[in-house]
Amino acid sequence: MAKTVGDFFWERISAWGVKRIFGYPGDGINGLIGALDRAQDRLEFVQSRHEEMSAFMACAHAKFTGEVGVCLATSGPGAIHLLNGLYDAQLDHQPVVAIVGQQSRAALGGNYQQEVDLLTLFKDVAGEYVHMASSPVQIRHLVDRAMRIAKAERAVTCIIIPNDIQEMNAVEEPPQKHGTIHSGVGYSPPVVLPADEDLKRAADVINAGKKVAILIGAGALHAGDEVTELAEKLGAGVAKALLGKAALPDDLPFVTGSIGLLGTRPSYDMMMGCDTLLMIGSRFPYSEFLPPVGQARGVQIDLDPKMVSIRYPMEVNLIGDSAGTIRKLLPLLDAKTDRSWREGIEKGIEDWWSVLEGRAMTSADPINPQRVFWELSPRLPDRCIITADSGSGTNWFARDVKMRKGMMSSLSGTLATMGPAVPYAIAAKFAYPDRPVVAMVGDGAMQMNGLAELITVGKYWKKWANPQMIFLVLANGDLNQVTWEMRAQAGDPKFEASQEVPRFPFARYAELLGFKGIYVDDPESIGPAWDEAFAAKVPVVLEVVTDPNVPPLPPHITFENAKALTSTLLTGDPDEVKIVTQTVKEMVNDYLPGGKSR
Repeated sequence: MAKTVGDFFWERISAWGVKRIFGYPGDGINGLIGALDRAQDRLEFVQSRHEEMSAFMACAHAKFTGEVGVCLATSGPGAIHLLNGLYDAQLDHQPVVAIVGQQSRAALGGNYQQEVDLLTLFKDVAGEYVHMASSPVQIRHLVDRAMRIAKAERAVTCIIIPNDIQEMNAVEEPPQKHGTIHSGVGYSPPVVLPADEDLKRAADVINAGKKVAILIGAGALHAGDEVTELAEKLGAGVAKALLGKAALPDDLPFVTGSIGLLGTRPSYDMMMGCDTLLMIGSRFPYSEFLPPVGQARGVQIDLDPKMVSIRYPMEVNLIGDSAGTIRKLLPLLDAKTDRSWREGIEKGIEDWWSVLEGRAMTSADPINPQRVFWELSPRLPDRCIITADSGSGTNWFARDVKMRKGMMSSLSGTLATMGPAVPYAIAAKFAYPDRPVVAMVGDGAMQMNGLAELITVGKYWKKWANPQMIFLVLANGDLNQVTWEMRAQAGDPKFEASQEVPRFPFARYAELLGFKGIYVDDPESIGPAWDEAFAAKVPVVLEVVTDPNVPPLPPHITFENAKALTSTLLTGDPDEVKIVTQTVKEMVNDYLPGGKSR
């Protein structure tokens, strides 16, 4: 049997080191699916329930492994479904290759069934490289360029293959004549380091400062030891953007935790009091949580020159790998002998953990969601992987969960889309089948797509070496993050028609799938429920009924926030009495930490 384009395509993809394809079949990719069946000795196909989930899985694979994630979809509707997950990858700068089918070339331009202008459709999300094959001769260089550009640019790329081409005879070696391309496999990332004169300028700025604040993001995930040494030498505190939450463990006394609306008061206080800002591998977007312009001198380290000095007017920009750049910078820095700035930061962090404990143990109706995360934190197994969704639960993940060395975590950082926690968890489990995985999901996101992807877990979980996989569902009957945004930002009351989520028996549904379902509506049962979940020998859905009126208080309440919330209550929010009660309880803990407001 002659080798088809589909066969050669997967052979070439495999030559780039790809081992796993996330996708969903369709007649627009029949030739590729048939060839993938013949390539099972080299490639594993993971069937999601929806193409968007395949793209999320590819993005998560890239985030957790550093490899290129690959997703596959059919033409027309299947290709369209990929977009949200691909934008998640694009905005978080992850290398993902999307492979999509197209109608036969003879039909294109004829308003044929499922004919969509895919080049235009993908031009934004895969703008670094999106091309359609018009001849079998192109396949080699389309694969090579899509993979190399995805790796080099940490970007989304896309290959479109009409279905008639997929079953043609392969052309492995293009003819050596004018107008042909002869590409090769392989990419090794360069070692990128700043020029010596720039390192010296940066050191001069940092050495002149007395109150240094460090902010790290996803670009520092591989530079934890270097950041620790840097912070110790400078007597600095370190705040973490959410994608960098796993970069440093939270048991280090100088780690202030998350930053921003979901952040901590020590991070906010440090930014408002510093005279020098050192930003490492982060594109944290919210300027109101950075030092006022003119207060601090700035130095930024980032691998991408397009992304420097766009969040804060930096005095020196160091273009380079985070770990390598810090190693080059350290010998040029003076050790700070006055530790009063650092001591103040550490005292603030110590007090903050007491405040968080008090908030978590405050009573609610029926369960305070913060307590769910607070009780989880000390129970997390070593080397576990945590995925979080976009919702009010992200607040508690950001603040209450203490990361330890060796753990991993991720979420949809820049796109902040609903729905990725479950597919992220699935991708994490495929990449590291021996590691425990915990997904944190709101009931809205679980209903949006998580329930369907639990079926995917049911299809594959018995293949994994370690069955520990827990899906926490915060069942509060509310699209809670948006509800609070309406209240605190727009001054509008909760609109029940848009915000209320129908009740669903998540734990019982898990049992239908052969998993363990645990239902909790008593705060004293939270700890034992987590213990039971981690002891299970099958995947677990832990359904916890939580109070939607526990406010996700920002680290600093602005006059505008207070004015908007007051306007909400004056307008007549359906839960206004509960809002006032819970808000007072939460704020009392800021002054009487340790649960005095219970």
